[in-house]
Amino acid sequence: MKIGVMFGNPETTTGGNALKFYASVRMDIRRTGAIKRGDQVVGSETRCKVVKNKVAPPFREAHFDILYGEGISREGEIIDLGVEHKIVDKSGAWYAYGGSKIGQGKDNTREFLRGNPDLAREIENKVRVAVGLAEMPPLPAAKANKTAEAEA
Repeated sequence: MKIGVMFGNPETTTGGNALKFYASVRMDIRRTGAIKRGDQVVGSETRCKVVKNKVAPPFREAHFDILYGEGISREGEIIDLGVEHKIVDKSGAWYAYGGSKIGQGKDNTREFLRGNPDLAREIENKVRVAVGLAEMPPLPAAKANKTAEAEA
């Protein structure tokens, strides 16, 4: 931290001046909130901003959930991007897909998608088409059954 800075960002990159110039990619990763299940904190909402990038366009920003012991929540991303691209409907705390409600609250919806990998893959493919990416192949029947059995 720079002391007494009135204008601009008071933060500095540690490690001297060389690291600031030598690095190809620099990211600012910040915790923006907590994910709670009851009173227990089970993860954090995170914002990642690209500060410097020599290999791709800089100044991009991403928001995602990190669940402790699991990592970045894939189902949480499917929900967020589905709502953003109007594939998943959100009214109040309820999430709905295809006219049927799939969960109340993001945590319950995440658990529902984890228990129904075929539906999660279907929503993910629609999101991928909406953003211009190729669709993922359907899940093999054996893997879908193993995932459902592991959750039970």
